[in-house]
Parts: sequence; structure tokens; C-alpha cells
Amino acid sequence: MRIGAGERSVIEGLSVVIPTLDAAASLRGTLDALGDAPGEVVVADGGSRDGTAEIARGLGARVVMAPRGRGAQLSAGVAAARGPWLLLLHADTRLAPGWGDAVRAAMRDPGRAAFFRFALDHAAPAARRLERAVAWRCRVLALPYGDQGLLIHQDLLDAAGGIAPLPLMEDVDLVRRIGRARLAALDVAAVTSAERWRREGYLRRSARNLACLSLWFLGLKPERILRLYRGRAA
Repeated sequence: MRIGAGERSVIEGLSVVIPTLDAAASLRGTLDALGDAPGEVVVADGGSRDGTAEIARGLGARVVMAPRGRGAQLSAGVAAARGPWLLLLHADTRLAPGWGDAVRAAMRDPGRAAFFRFALDHAAPAARRLERAVAWRCRVLALPYGDQGLLIHQDLLDAAGGIAPLPLMEDVDLVRRIGRARLAALDVAAVTSAERWRREGYLRRSARNLACLSLWFLGLKPERILRLYRGRAA
């Protein structure tokens, strides 16, 4: 049993699926925030070399190995999950207190998927501006990203066509297939590490993310978009 600061009451039928790659620095905080609430936690690891798998097992998660790439890893984790409800979560995202009650309420409607409110663990004004921009994107465009988590019933995931084995944009691809009418917003924060934005600069990182999204909608191959996402010329 994990001993953490997160929710305590077990949510029956919930499997949390977390894709990881060298996530040792952040995974402990993510799992601690979950506490003992999930019926199970499945970590789909893409070949970490920093002890990620050992940390996950030590905190009570089940580890499955998968081909590297978020889409392929999520697919492997979902295939291994035992619960009918799935919570897809990034390894550097911590759910805020109260997430368990929000999830329980959302689980009353298996015909809708739900996502959390985007938040960053940085006090800078730029972080608040980015949070507002993401809220607008979700409200107007119905495009939550994977760092907001996604709660979905296995039946709805199957009906939407499952998770495509993409190296990135698997989250955008999935929520577009789910559709606005089957998406709900939860008023609980999913707090993501701001390390990438702090290292690269908020403007530069946000512009790169927007460029990747635009290229996706223009039909560029995900493998080429991935090079831009990682900071190399596409």
C-alpha cells in the first residue's frame, strides 16, 4: 500500500495509466498525490534508465514495458489495466486535493470523458497567463492536452477507436475523436511541472507547442512534428 499525501478512500474500478521515460525526478510526487484512491496504477515504461520502474514498483504501481512513444505506451498500459475506468495521466502531473470526489462524480456518466484544469507549479505571472490561455482553448476549442489528465470509460475509449500509437499528439487525436459533446471539464487542478517552460522560456515553449498543433492540423507526419517539439529543425 502506498503511503502518500493524496486521496485515501479507494475508487473501485479505477485504473490510473501513466506513461514514463526517465521520470524518476517527478514520478514519486505524482504517485503520492494519488494516494491509495486508485484501484490500481499501471506505469507503462518506455525503457527508463534512471530507476523509474523501481520507484513505481516500490510505491505499489504495476509496471509494464512498452515501445517508446506516448501513444504506444498508453496503449500498452490500457491493455494491461483491469479497471473499466481509466485515468490517463502524465508522470510530471500531480492531481490537486479533491480529485477523488470529482472523479467519483464523473464516473456516474460512462458516456462522457473528463479532464482536469491545467495548472503550473510556478508563481510567475507568465504561468497564470498560460493557464488562462489553456482554459480558453479547452472552453472554446474543446482541446485539453494530456497534461490535464483524461478520465474515460473503457467502452467509450473503444467506441472512439482507442489510442493511436503516435509519438506525440496522441492526446489531441483522441479528444477530437471523442468530440466536444462527450467531454466534461472537472474543476480540480492537474498541477504540471513548469520546468520545461522555465528552462526554455514561456513564450518560446508556448510558440513551439502552438506550431506543433498547427502542423498537426495541416497534416504533417507526427515523426517530423516530434523533431520540432524536441527543439530540432523539422
